[in-house]
Amino acid sequence: MTPTTFRRPAVLAPGREDEAARHLRRYVDVSTAGTPSGFTGAFFDGWDPDGRRAEDADRFTADDLVAVTFLSVEIPPRAAQQLLVEQRGALSRLLAEVVERDLVDVEEPLTPSSPEWQLNDALRTIDGIGPTTASKLMARKRPRLLPIYDSVIDQHVLSGSGVLWEPLRQALRADGRALHEQLVALRVRAGVGDSISAIRVVDILAWMEGKGYIPAS
Repeated sequence: MTPTTFRRPAVLAPGREDEAARHLRRYVDVSTAGTPSGFTGAFFDGWDPDGRRAEDADRFTADDLVAVTFLSVEIPPRAAQQLLVEQRGALSRLLAEVVERDLVDVEEPLTPSSPEWQLNDALRTIDGIGPTTASKLMARKRPRLLPIYDSVIDQHVLSGSGVLWEPLRQALRADGRALHEQLVALRVRAGVGDSISAIRVVDILAWMEGKGYIPAS
């Protein structure tokens, strides 16, 4: 049975809204990214030096491979060749089937037959691409739908289950979509704009808390 436990970051507790907004602003501040007080992950969400991101939505590009490096993963040369050349057509067909929408709007669990799952499986067949790198590549292409997974997220909010999609989807939809609405409101409070998706907000705060940048209480 799929685990359904998702432990909200403590900073999302009532009464900590200003604190959460402050940390979110700090993370996404590109003016400090790469400095001792900033985070290179600030570049990930908006990275589009060629201005082609929208038209390249259904194919992996060199810009995507650069973008994930801001989240501390590297694409090995052979994997890059697979992504951009040898498997480009197959991956593009899978990407085209993954409809971008907010994860909270997905009414049924994603299953092994879903295009999202099939895309993940296809990426994982490429030598050098594990679950973390695959999740960051997919989040780059479908940021509202597919969340980022790494060891910090796994331990801090998933209790080491290794399962993220379904627990997060259920958490976002519970109690009349309360968590999703809270994340959207927090994004507005922080003034970061809707280029940061709701699931990216929870990812950022969970990661910062898990790494000790935000006090747990």
